[in-house]
Amino acid sequence: MASAKLKYLSLGVLVFQTTSLVLTMRYSRTLQGDGPRYLASSAVVVAEFLKILTCVGLVFKDHSYSGRALSSILRQEILHKPIETLKLAIPSGIYTLQNNLLYVALSNLDAATYQVTYQLKILTTALFSVSMLGRRLGVYQWLSLLILMAGVALVQWPADSPSDPQKEQLTAGSQFVGLVAVLVACCSSGFAGVYFEKILKETKQSVWVRNIQLGMFGLVFGIFGMLAYDGDRIQQHGMFQGYNMLTWIVVALQALGGLVIAAVIKYADNILKGFATSLSIILSTLISYFWLEDFEPTR
Repeated sequence: MASAKLKYLSLGVLVFQTTSLVLTMRYSRTLQGDGPRYLASSAVVVAEFLKILTCVGLVFKDHSYSGRALSSILRQEILHKPIETLKLAIPSGIYTLQNNLLYVALSNLDAATYQVTYQLKILTTALFSVSMLGRRLGVYQWLSLLILMAGVALVQWPADSPSDPQKEQLTAGSQFVGLVAVLVACCSSGFAGVYFEKILKETKQSVWVRNIQLGMFGLVFGIFGMLAYDGDRIQQHGMFQGYNMLTWIVVALQALGGLVIAAVIKYADNILKGFATSLSIILSTLISYFWLEDFEPTR
């Protein structure tokens, strides 16, 4: 009974987190305000830091709130196993790139289009699972992937509606940038997810410890990327330029994402996870149409 409650609780939180993150991130990246807009690279770094702190707290809880036990497990699993720790550098770097790309995508695509297109990660995950884990997919599974590709293609199909040519050209260019960002994020998500799953199944290490290792590398990669890409703007206005309450909500939701996925993997299954993702797409589309008013369905 307790396990069933945790399963549906984790799925409910996943729906809430996915829907809320997409909508708040889209709204925060398109909101017009005074002063400079917050830096996506900065938000990624802060989210990684929050994720590390949360995972350390969860490991601390799992070891009966003992500081000595926490210190011992972190030294044993991270410092004393450098090869195992370094294996996480690859997916961590890819996840950092992916998180930055999602900000680019949602700055150029409406929430509904982004949500549907981003589901191509199911296809890339399936392909990497077949090639890296040796999994076999049935006929219906391959057929479902083909239907998914057709659905994404239809979402990207240009609409026949008269509009200002200059605005239309600008919108087309913006959508192309967003589409490329999503496609690269889908490929990186598929590879990193399967690679991380392979590492988890080869060892018996705690999921929270693995997330700490991922976060450590992600924090380092994120800081380097932030300084390289936004170093001049940080020197002028600081790392937290443009931050407001909405920005902190986006950062917190992004940090929550990795923890929710870990809980879903532990307590639920992939079928229910897919159902939760589908429900999130429907909710995002409805809110994008009725509230954000940045999505107009074609006929």
